[in-house]
Amino acid sequence: MKENLIPIFVILPLAGAFLISLLGKRIRGFSDIFSNIIAFLLLALSVYSVFVVNSVGVMVYKVGMWSPPIGISLVLDSLSSFMLVTINLIAFLIMAYAANYMEGYTAKWKFYVLFLLMLTGMEGVIITGDMFNLFVFLEMASVASYALVAYGTEAEELEASFKYLIMSSLGSLFILLGIAFIYGYTSTLNMADIANVLLQKGPGNIVLFVSVLFIMGFGLKAALVPFHAWLPDAHPAAPAPVSAMLSGVLIKALGVYALVRIFYSVIGSSPGILFVLMFLGAISMVVGVFLAIGQWDMKRLLAYHSISQIGYIFLGIGLGTPLGILGGLFHLFNHSVFKSLLFLNAGAVEYSTGTRDLREMGGLKERMPVTAGTSLIASMSIAGIPPFNGFWSKLIIILAAVQAGHPIYAAFAVIASILTLASFAKVQKYAFFGKLNKKFKDIKEVPVFMRGSMILLAAICIISGILVIPALSRFFLGPATDVLVNGTDYAKTVFGAIR
Repeated sequence: MKENLIPIFVILPLAGAFLISLLGKRIRGFSDIFSNIIAFLLLALSVYSVFVVNSVGVMVYKVGMWSPPIGISLVLDSLSSFMLVTINLIAFLIMAYAANYMEGYTAKWKFYVLFLLMLTGMEGVIITGDMFNLFVFLEMASVASYALVAYGTEAEELEASFKYLIMSSLGSLFILLGIAFIYGYTSTLNMADIANVLLQKGPGNIVLFVSVLFIMGFGLKAALVPFHAWLPDAHPAAPAPVSAMLSGVLIKALGVYALVRIFYSVIGSSPGILFVLMFLGAISMVVGVFLAIGQWDMKRLLAYHSISQIGYIFLGIGLGTPLGILGGLFHLFNHSVFKSLLFLNAGAVEYSTGTRDLREMGGLKERMPVTAGTSLIASMSIAGIPPFNGFWSKLIIILAAVQAGHPIYAAFAVIASILTLASFAKVQKYAFFGKLNKKFKDIKEVPVFMRGSMILLAAICIISGILVIPALSRFFLGPATDVLVNGTDYAKTVFGAIR
């Protein structure tokens, strides 16, 4: 009965949001403690799910005991468990950071309610085996994220949230239209059943049209160039824990994962689709880093780098080779870690100094050694400096591109990495090195939970490079890669797992 584990990933955060909405205002400290307990339990269950899937294989939970394709199903395979670990690891550390950071905002319990609803939506997107339910969970996460971006209710936050809402809603419309057309063509919404029908009927012109809709829709959610316009406003405006979640995992769960799952496991990865993903990935890498390098707003600079790093993920996965997919998924995990850390660093600096402008900083390492040290580690990680985690995933992607006969894309990846190093050298120079600005001579390091989260993320940046070791790769990254390499065998695996 291990299948009963699957719905807990949705039930726990949803129940947590409900209870905090009832008791958070009445019991002091309840929302802090309870939300962190929920986040820790989700992380523990995610790690356990990796062991379970590795031992018993794919699991399918039949909602209401109705077997798919008639009933709704929840599916847990190696790719799902990989994504769940990534999301819940970041969510737990950000939740701990928020316990101190969100003291500066009113109605802190409302933040936790929205955060857990966003987490519910992301978990649902990862485990659902039904196209329409994927859309429902995607919208749940999106709507909660709109409110979280506007949480400070200042003019900047409200404007950014409105732009994000409009652009993201447009993406949702493309996705819903795509689902409607695919349902009209296959007469089913179950993802495994859609894959079976498409194998029998063949990919008609309608499938090509649906593919274009999905690339636009999920490309907007993932902030791929040219669908990225909302991100540079939304991420800087949001509170630091929200920025870290948006950039660290939300764009990957709602954008990267959903797109990759549909194209590899359901529709099938045709050479044309893979070329588009590779091309958009390469363009995103270069455009994102060029836009970032001239920024002086610390969080805006990080937001543009999210666009660039998402490009690496799509380049790797778009190569379609086992090594490329492995590199893409590894970089997805690594980017979640070091980009979340960088946004928490930016939040710590703003928390202590009251500014995000690099030109107003300088010498902060004297007063904020933990923030400065962890920021340096994260900067080296995103720039691909050995032995930090970002180096290994970028190296794999570059080698995969050369191996697949795409040396130009490999050159783009190298150039983007060099420019990333230049960009973060600028951050380190203006924010943490040099002479301390006199007006910051009395500032202090951030509170203990904020420091703890940053230290743990920095430690992961240092040690997670070992995931490329074959013995560990076969346990975590390897099985997730195999799910995509096996493509539309997903249908056979899912129906074979139904008990």
